[in-house]
Amino acid sequence: MEKIIQACLKTIVEYPRSILVVLALVVGFFATWVDDFQLDASSDSLLLEGDQDLRFYKDIKARYGDDEFLVVTYQPEKDLFAAETLSHLKKLRDELSSLDAIDSVVSILDVPLLKSPPKSLSDLEEDVPNLLSPGTDKNLAKQELLTSKLYRNLLISSDGKTTAMQLNMVLDEGLKSLIEARDVLREKRLAEALDTDELIQLEILSDQIREQRDVYRRQNVETIASIRSILDRYRVGVDIFLGGVPMIAVDMIDYIQSDIKVFGTSILLFLILALLFIFKRPRWMMISMLCCLVGLIVMTGFLGLVGWPVTVVSANFVALLLIFSLSITVHLTVHYRELNSLHPEQSQRWLVHQTLINKWVPCLYTTITTMVGFASLLIAGIRPVIDFGWMMLISMGTIFVMVFLLFPSLLVLLKRLHTKQEMDLTSRITKTLSHLVLSRQKEMVFVFALIAAISAVGITQLTAENQFIKAFKEDTEIFQGLTVIDTELGGTTPLDIIIEADPSFFNAYEKPTENFEEDEFLDMDFFDDETEEYDIGADSYWYNSFRLKTVAAIHDYLESLDEAGKVLSIATTVDVMKILNDDEELDTFFLSLLYKKIPQDIKEALFDPYLSADGNQIRISFRVFESYPELQRDALINKIKTDLVETIGLEPSQVKLTGLLVLYNNVLQSLFRSQILTIGVVFLAIMAMFLVLFRSLKIAFVAILPSMLASGSVLGLMGWLGIPLDVMTITIAAICIGIGVDHSIHYIHRFRSEIKRQASARIAIEKSHASTGKAIYYTSVIIVVGFSILGLSNFIPTIYFGVFTAFAMLVSLIANLTLLPLLLLGINSGKIKT
Repeated sequence: MEKIIQACLKTIVEYPRSILVVLALVVGFFATWVDDFQLDASSDSLLLEGDQDLRFYKDIKARYGDDEFLVVTYQPEKDLFAAETLSHLKKLRDELSSLDAIDSVVSILDVPLLKSPPKSLSDLEEDVPNLLSPGTDKNLAKQELLTSKLYRNLLISSDGKTTAMQLNMVLDEGLKSLIEARDVLREKRLAEALDTDELIQLEILSDQIREQRDVYRRQNVETIASIRSILDRYRVGVDIFLGGVPMIAVDMIDYIQSDIKVFGTSILLFLILALLFIFKRPRWMMISMLCCLVGLIVMTGFLGLVGWPVTVVSANFVALLLIFSLSITVHLTVHYRELNSLHPEQSQRWLVHQTLINKWVPCLYTTITTMVGFASLLIAGIRPVIDFGWMMLISMGTIFVMVFLLFPSLLVLLKRLHTKQEMDLTSRITKTLSHLVLSRQKEMVFVFALIAAISAVGITQLTAENQFIKAFKEDTEIFQGLTVIDTELGGTTPLDIIIEADPSFFNAYEKPTENFEEDEFLDMDFFDDETEEYDIGADSYWYNSFRLKTVAAIHDYLESLDEAGKVLSIATTVDVMKILNDDEELDTFFLSLLYKKIPQDIKEALFDPYLSADGNQIRISFRVFESYPELQRDALINKIKTDLVETIGLEPSQVKLTGLLVLYNNVLQSLFRSQILTIGVVFLAIMAMFLVLFRSLKIAFVAILPSMLASGSVLGLMGWLGIPLDVMTITIAAICIGIGVDHSIHYIHRFRSEIKRQASARIAIEKSHASTGKAIYYTSVIIVVGFSILGLSNFIPTIYFGVFTAFAMLVSLIANLTLLPLLLLGINSGKIKT
């Protein structure tokens, strides 16, 4: 194998022009696919693959309605119920309703009013009044809206100053059908292997979904832009914000695009300036940048070719691609320049060839160990995190091949520049660090032990609980809109509590009996119809006066929770319907007839979202205050499940929780388990590779410690600062491991080379610091500043990602130039000579 590698390296140096022609063809091919590079910020891109809760969530959505809607909050300076304000609101509603993508609009102007003035059930059969109906009393309507358990803190704030409009979007039924068909095959794949035809069908469906979703996404972009254009014309004297999942998805794609363009460009410019400053010669900047850009074009073209979209999680892969490319080129450049100064008599071809011979092994192992670090993301179970892991695995292989083909091919064609080693600022810094290692060993051991202990305590305080609203800066429309909805209109994150009938109900069914008392409200004309068909009041489990008391108890319990925003259930509906019975309790007979006689539009609005057609399942809509400072999703979910069983008396099998809060919690908890608990496994795998590379258990153990300290320090700092893990910051550990072990491999490889030539480990450390130490310093400083640029993003997780990765790289730099040589000095104590 060694001979084959040597032959390949020699071929690269002997035939550089042929290599460049082949590279140009490869890059040209992939460049044609760069335009197909896609972004995805849909909610599906952040869900846990194979999650049974996701399957249940989709079933509940299909039964009780989708959450694909937008919310417009409207807060006028004048009285909300003034004639001028209502006229202004009506014009806005009508203009929004006219958009093709909007199916319907729900506002305080449209909802049924039963007490303005009071109506009987027979009145409702003829007409369902709303705020704009001719006979509506505006003062009574205002009072009803502000006191209604149904509308208060849902469509109107408790102080009556803010209202909301729900814009229900036209669903893409074709896309929905494709997703359902794909999900059936995915579910089957989890249980058993698919046959060839099914695998082909799954691939076809996935491609069709990708194409259809892209069309739907473009339509959403146009719709959101149209809505914002309309809203801008109505902002005079009114605070208006737009919210909702479709809008957030569109804006997050804008953030990703902005981050890729702005920060990719900014990092690129910084790299150019940094390389010019470090190496003083334009040729080194040009060669390094060409290596970076070639790898970037090939990878983005590849992602476009295979239809692999970039998500919020993988948006920074461009920056990482540049950084990892640069890391290899800097080490090659520094070593070439060192050889150039040491061997002025040798030819350019010899210098380039010798650089490749000396550096291909450490660079190969740094690439493989980095790949192992990113491989830890493959077990996350979350599709975008898994995809990010695969992207980086492929990227690292691509980078290694491209750099080792392009760098020598370009360099061997250039005229040799005779240089000599100079004592610059970097040399002084690395020399100072080597002096510290050799003269302050006990103090350094104490410092690193203290850092490790403090970090360990911080890691124990890490959580995976974070508030979605805090992912955005306060001046963004997403943050402002979510804040208004959260604080004024009943909370942000939906949680559905689904309660089934007691299993014994189906095994030993008995119709509830009840003495129906005459009710003066009911007139005989109302009971003329036949009632021999299914009687939901008599035949269902939940829709009767006895069991509705249990629903009311559950409802009241949920409302009592500190995290609870707006809670809606069939108990809310029944409470509203008491108006039709002179505010008296409704017995089962009245409930049955009410269900049959109520107008369809009221039934669809007040019954269907909370009660199954057979009355044996209820859905309670529970919105959580995302801004609640002590929000613990996992604890809240478990508390509700436990209390409904132990306090209310339900059977465990009756209670199921679903909704975006459950799905998001599953994602966070999976991240926490899969990453934090498997870091040890990753380190063991890298140690095994070190054992193969260095053939020494001691060195393998020593080599991993700087990376462990760097990743532990950043996680510990996050724990101490109370910053939770999310889908982006969770990847920092993998990046720290990847880059940290790169530095360790290069340093140990050079140290072992020097110790073979030197009798003293001290001299070997000084020599290693003066050569490889400079490359590590250059690379680390570039990475630290480059990632710090991400701190200017609009997306808070991106800011955390940039800042904490920069911090981790700083710790890695210090550890690899102090702790690592200190440990190497310890295990080579027999070779310490003055």
